Amino acid sequence: MNLTHHFLMAMPNMVDPNFSRTLTYLCEHNERGALGLVVNRPMDMTLRALFEQVDIPLGDYDAARLPVYFGGPVQGERGFVLHCPAGQWQSTLPVSAEVGLTTSRDILQAVGEGRGPERLLVSLGYAGWAPGQLEQELAQNAWLTVPADLKIIFELPPEERFAAAMSSLGVDPMRLSDEVGHA
Repeated sequence: MNLTHHFLMAMPNMVDPNFSRTLTYLCEHNERGALGLVVNRPMDMTLRALFEQVDIPLGDYDAARLPVYFGGPVQGERGFVLHCPAGQWQSTLPVSAEVGLTTSRDILQAVGEGRGPERLLVSLGYAGWAPGQLEQELAQNAWLTVPADLKIIFELPPEERFAAAMSSLGVDPMRLSDEVGHA
């Protein structure tokens, strides 16, 4: 099973407060585990504030007002940039032909100069799973999965992303039960 470029939608019985009602985009899933970013939990920080903290000038343009996201509980002080197009950056994990996840400073400098990727989501931290852990959580009905739709990440407001991903499966999130079980 490879769920790279899929969404994980937390089921109502999710007890971990880091993931309750979250939509997580899986950037990598293989025999070594999984890595993803929560894409619907903006923090009380803008890109302008983040750029000031890391001492990178940010020109006056629309991206300055974008929120920084809580990407997950792992390495919460480290920045991750999910972006389209994938481009050529110093430290990029290619997720698909069109999406990259970059952790190097050069992408932030390019964004600051107005020559960064067309679409981006900046997060602090990531969600990580050890080998077999995500598969176990899926077997316990902790998550629903669906192939990712980049429009949900980059075109919808964060508060609409979870429901939109659920709707792509034909599921009304209001009708989900928090009872665990198998049919």
